[in-house]
Amino acid sequence: MDLPFSQISKEKDNYSSVNIISRLIEGVGYRYYWASNNLRLEDLNFKPSPNSISTYQTLEHIYVLSLTVKNTLLNKINIRPPDNIPKSYDDLRKKTLKNLELFNKNILKENEIDLNMFKIIFERNDFKSSFPFWNLLNGPIADIIYHTGQIVSFRRSSGNPINKGVNVFLGRTKK
Repeated sequence: MDLPFSQISKEKDNYSSVNIISRLIEGVGYRYYWASNNLRLEDLNFKPSPNSISTYQTLEHIYVLSLTVKNTLLNKINIRPPDNIPKSYDDLRKKTLKNLELFNKNILKENEIDLNMFKIIFERNDFKSSFPFWNLLNGPIADIIYHTGQIVSFRRSSGNPINKGVNVFLGRTKK
């Protein structure tokens, strides 16, 4: 299965807002790609304590966050609670990475865009709320990074540490 973000692309020529956000998403995708790669059933079921959520439940949460990221750029409403969460690990991982990839492809279509035109829109029980693009950075995107770190920790605790060749600084992985 050929999935996006196994590595980060070469640097862009300038530091436009679009390029910076794209690079941030590539970093998020790269971290998630390797944190979620080759998880075993015991990794997916792992909980650090009886009252915490499992690695699989964390992957589901990250998927929902990736939908919010994608939907913001498409000006789509995020229905809460979400429905149609993929039921298998492979689908969950693939669709999460594809959501991030779609966001990146769309944001890079423009040289420079007015990010104020994008809103995070939630709907719960016929009540809508809207937030500026800024909240995407410190909200869902930062949350994906946070929870991806949890997956790295959980898989280490369940005896399946992340590939030692992963280099998040360079965005490359030694085979």
